[in-house]
Amino acid sequence: MAERLWGRETAAVKVLGAIEAGGTKFVCGTGNEDGTIIDRVSFPTTTPEETMGLVLDYFTGKNVEAIGIGSFGPIDPVIGSPTYGCITTTPKPHWGQYNLVGAVAGHFSVPIGFDTDVNGAALGEYKWGAAQGLDSCLYITVGTGIGAGAVVGGKLVHGLSHPEMGHILVRRHPEDKFEGFCPYHSDCLEGLAAGPAIGKRWGKPAGELPADHPAWAMEAHYLAHALMNYVLILSPQKIVMGGGVMKQSQLFPLIHAKLQELLGGYVQHPALNEAIGSYIVPPQLGDNAGLSGALGLAKLALDRE
Repeated sequence: MAERLWGRETAAVKVLGAIEAGGTKFVCGTGNEDGTIIDRVSFPTTTPEETMGLVLDYFTGKNVEAIGIGSFGPIDPVIGSPTYGCITTTPKPHWGQYNLVGAVAGHFSVPIGFDTDVNGAALGEYKWGAAQGLDSCLYITVGTGIGAGAVVGGKLVHGLSHPEMGHILVRRHPEDKFEGFCPYHSDCLEGLAAGPAIGKRWGKPAGELPADHPAWAMEAHYLAHALMNYVLILSPQKIVMGGGVMKQSQLFPLIHAKLQELLGGYVQHPALNEAIGSYIVPPQLGDNAGLSGALGLAKLALDRE
């Protein structure tokens, strides 16, 4: 095994496994405790039998010392709960009530860390990315769905279960007649502002709309309303926004301006005024935020042993 010099002693570098379990694809990889990714591969998310067969084959022979899983949800991340490790009420066909941790633990006798994909990404950005050195951060992904994870006081936020910040209610844009597409809440944040909502509302996928299309001002309206809630409730020291929709870089200044308008000067802090451009930012880890975060979840599981 590779070795690293710490002072006068040589310590073995632990190889960790990471799974970013998404509704569209699973990304698997190996890496080390400082978040460095050694190897990665991805598979389409089809049925549990097919997808997990590929996942288990990938890790066979890798000799990882722990595995971290950041999964699409909803999930049960509460250790000791009867459904711990399961994907629960997801609308994703075939995956409802699926025991993801059990499937991995049945093949590899190593510590397993388990959380939402967005909590994993928040952990990655907190440890090695845009929020490194801070005490708190929020990571929000805007893509096929909307979800957010948070680190507060250096710890991932949990309670009865995990935060579901993509399903909060927001004020409708006055010109928006779209009913929303969330199968549970219709016009929650995800139902109005996720990628499928943009496509259904405007008749074209988000990636095909020009940068000056009115879709983006409406999108910024919804996302800024959500961020106002998060800022006032959690007061994170950094907000990181990722996902496919946020690759439309013109959204960031629109969100900055709309959030400042909504806050109306109520919270006086440079981060929400002249420094807002460095407060609400894209992921520093880029597309590796989720996989690096899963390595962080593996490290937490290893440290619990």
